Amino acid sequence: MALGRLFHYTVDAVLVSTVLAGIRQSSGFAIQTSAIPDPTLRSLAESYLGIGEKIFNMAQASAINSEYFRKQTR
Repeated sequence: MALGRLFHYTVDAVLVSTVLAGIRQSSGFAIQTSAIPDPTLRSLAESYLGIGEKIFNMAQASAINSEYFRKQTR
């Protein structure tokens, strides 16, 4: 029970990080980690956001290489 809950919270945290990465890449707005005064917490936040960047880039690459997605022109 506790292990399942921990896994669920971990997946939720990765999804939030991935959404934040998508916001950064689509709009240019990013969380300002330089405003975090503690270097340990700043490093932890940058690592957390980096995980979301990696997941978002993997999802984007798989969509680009998929036959089910195509780029729309505006």
